[in-house]
Amino acid sequence: MLRKIFALPDWYDDWNQKDPVRYTKAIVFAILGVAVISVTTIIVVIHPYGTDSLQTGPRGTGMSVPEFKFDLAKPDPDIAKLAEIGDLDGDIIKAMQAWTGIPNLFEDPDSYQYAVGAMMIAMTQNINENWDGHVNANGEVGVTCYTCHRGQAVPSEIWFTIAPVTKATAGWASVQNRATSLSQSTSLPSNALESYLLDTQTIGVHDLESRVAGVPGQDDYPGIQHAERTYALMNYFSNSLGVNCVFCHNSRAFYDGGQVTPQWATANLGILMVQELNNDYIVPAGALLPEERLGPRNGDEPKVACKTCHKGYQQPLQGTNVIGDWPVLQSTEEVVELP
Repeated sequence: MLRKIFALPDWYDDWNQKDPVRYTKAIVFAILGVAVISVTTIIVVIHPYGTDSLQTGPRGTGMSVPEFKFDLAKPDPDIAKLAEIGDLDGDIIKAMQAWTGIPNLFEDPDSYQYAVGAMMIAMTQNINENWDGHVNANGEVGVTCYTCHRGQAVPSEIWFTIAPVTKATAGWASVQNRATSLSQSTSLPSNALESYLLDTQTIGVHDLESRVAGVPGQDDYPGIQHAERTYALMNYFSNSLGVNCVFCHNSRAFYDGGQVTPQWATANLGILMVQELNNDYIVPAGALLPEERLGPRNGDEPKVACKTCHKGYQQPLQGTNVIGDWPVLQSTEEVVELP
């Protein structure tokens, strides 16, 4: 009876009898069976590549920003480093030295670090007071020196002017067709940050109508070159925040400013803020910097953009409140007493 219950099918017995290497096939089938069962179990039960989505628009339009759950559960390592620094008994000077990784930041009043540090204090206060709509859009977060510096004398994700990238050509061709860091490793123009976040040019794409009157790029509407440069900027935004296009734009009305998402307004404020920071603080500070701090190609000052703060996250330090313990940096009316 037991023999019948545990007996293998007749086709299997016949197969083994006729095949001189009968056990080899059995082993192969067993391995494949275990592999299929294992993969199925992982997908159904563990689901390592599960995603979560931020819905940014109406259902069914594809307006969502997907992220892997294991990425969402993984904290920015710089948050732990910030916690290690602590509040240093409320001493803002010691905190700034720790945030920037410059232990002697304010020891020499004649040093460029002292002068630049004073300018950066004013810039931080300006951001927290006058750009509240951007830095505190989702609750009190604010910025401090650590938001950009993360314990380094020079923040990561700063940028220098690198155009022209093709010296053998002139005009539009000299700023594109080379994969550079400023073009997000594409052949798009490499002067998008310079044009839009420093020179404050209007961001726009070419006219959607055919045979429009006038000359594109000259008669009050952008040409194809402006569109290419805009796409380079949008690529930069996407990589800076770890999001896709529909984080700000409506997927069925990309060019309609009346149908954008709420994040579009926050991003627009961020563009205006970065333009002000570069022109009112960063560029003037360049006159104080030594040669080794300037750009290797054009000798320009290191400038800021979205990724300098965000570093790949929708919110810098994943929305950690960095300003709550430092009221002296929240208003331009507060005075930081330097040594």
